[in-house]
Amino acid sequence: MYIDSHCHLNHNRLLNIGGPDQVIANANAAGVDGMLSICCRISDEFPQILDLVSDRKNIWCTIATHPHEASDPAEKAVTQSDLVAMAKSHPKIIGIGESGLDYFYEHATREDQQDSFRKHLRACIETNLPVVVHARDADDDIIRIIREEGAGTNLTGVMHCFSSSRKMGEEALECGFYISFSGIVTFNKSQELRDFARDVPLDRILIETDAPYLAPEPFRGKINEPALVVHTARAVADTHKISAKDLAAKSRENFFRLFPRALDTFIADGEAA
Repeated sequence: MYIDSHCHLNHNRLLNIGGPDQVIANANAAGVDGMLSICCRISDEFPQILDLVSDRKNIWCTIATHPHEASDPAEKAVTQSDLVAMAKSHPKIIGIGESGLDYFYEHATREDQQDSFRKHLRACIETNLPVVVHARDADDDIIRIIREEGAGTNLTGVMHCFSSSRKMGEEALECGFYISFSGIVTFNKSQELRDFARDVPLDRILIETDAPYLAPEPFRGKINEPALVVHTARAVADTHKISAKDLAAKSRENFFRLFPRALDTFIADGEAA
């Protein structure tokens, strides 16, 4: 069985394919029995996401401010103490993210993005929860800040939708982080990314859709959904010359190792939600 380690089940685009319940049913039918729905705005999106995951079987969520939103006054008003309290408030909250730096779009100032990222990392250390990192055109600052904030601590996390440089990937692995591959790894142009995926240890790999974005081949350009994570798994499995089933098992082990709080609410097949 597969776990989609990064999706946005509350995204409006998923309403075009039936909404959350239909998307979850599609995923379960495809052998995906766990999904992590990611928060990008604490001030107004988080309550909606928590309500969505609370009573659904093996659906979890995170909490954080996306780097695009880091200059928003309502997001800046959330203190580290606020974030810690909210992260501890429900067993279905299993990580802190999507946080990080995005110097490609720069929808928020670099100073605000870095302040927000540091706040999230400090909350991770305080709560013992992993961070879900968004990184785009900010490789050196991402690694520098992780090293500065994480020195001497138990900080860990995952580089979500990884498509950065090999150098950054190797440095993230050195920091104890996991690497999550999305549908990008299936694209024809992504041979360099597949070469890196081949060299990432199997015990440090996660798979994700980032749904509704980045549908894998052969569905590229369509609305993505967690059911399609099996195609990403197959592409990553091919780089390691193992079966998709074996890759699913390894990435599943990795998911629960990185997000151990998910085990507190995990319901095995056949059990009621």
